[in-house]
Amino acid sequence: MDPVHQDFFEGGAGRERTVAANERAFQRRWIVPRVLRATGDRDLRTTVAGTPLAAPVLVAPTAFHRLAHPDGETATARGAAAVGTAMVVSMAATQPVEEIASAGGPLWFQLYPQPDLDFTEYVVKRAESAGCRALVVTVDSPVFGRRERDLRNGFTDLPSGYACENMRDAAGRVRSIAMDATAGWDRIAWLRGVTGLPILLKGILHPADARLAVEHGVAGVIVSNHGGRQLDGAIPTLDALPAVVAAVDGQIPVLLDGGVRCGTDVVVALALGARAVLVGRPVVRGLAAGGAVGVREALERLATELDLALALAGARRPVDLTPDQVVTR
Repeated sequence: MDPVHQDFFEGGAGRERTVAANERAFQRRWIVPRVLRATGDRDLRTTVAGTPLAAPVLVAPTAFHRLAHPDGETATARGAAAVGTAMVVSMAATQPVEEIASAGGPLWFQLYPQPDLDFTEYVVKRAESAGCRALVVTVDSPVFGRRERDLRNGFTDLPSGYACENMRDAAGRVRSIAMDATAGWDRIAWLRGVTGLPILLKGILHPADARLAVEHGVAGVIVSNHGGRQLDGAIPTLDALPAVVAAVDGQIPVLLDGGVRCGTDVVVALALGARAVLVGRPVVRGLAAGGAVGVREALERLATELDLALALAGARRPVDLTPDQVVTR
């Protein structure tokens, strides 16, 4: 990759404290295995928002995949489809959702709430028509985070020949993604009125917001700090997870995004109450290294590590893990 583009994918906001803290939070957790559990062959399958998954690991929404590999988001989708998991297509994808859908695997669509409601509805209908199975609404971005690496590199827009293809309006004009500081909970009610897709909110960290999400009828919440790319100093996602799980009290699934790098990380998140996890940077690294094959291999490695860790922790299925199997040191 061009080093400037690599900085875009790897970097975060401010001093990147939260980027580093997301991973350190997993390093502070230790697994307490159970023994003689007769696990036999493990079963990694799960279902989230009506989408069956071969393993509880989804591809997180990340922008600009063609900067990592010429085949872009379509290659990422092919890699995800090959392992039986879902890809969350970014609103800032460099290929249109219709083209990405040609890969054949299950897709969800990530949406930044836009101040132009007519255009927002148009984008949502495009995602529906392309076959997306859920809508992931990013709620942690009323403004754009200050990303020092990008500012230092002068990376403030896509190079010539690239565009955010899902931001094309009915006239074919590419609009800029707007961060809407006026959006409130009424916007979620409005979205539920324009789409029948399950809606998950990405960017929930406070348990009070998790309870509000339940009250507003969403299908799930994703504990996320935007990979440390918005508010530097935001709580690591794993540290926020238990309180969010307690707040929703089993009424909707909770997913975790941020800091997952290996199969034991997945085990820790599942034991603490996540239904599944999302991974972003590991997938982009796989894409850059080998296109669709690289994505497939990155996801296969996580699934293989998860299977092994489940057996060694004494669990046959993800739901068999319990919070008392994780301690913090």
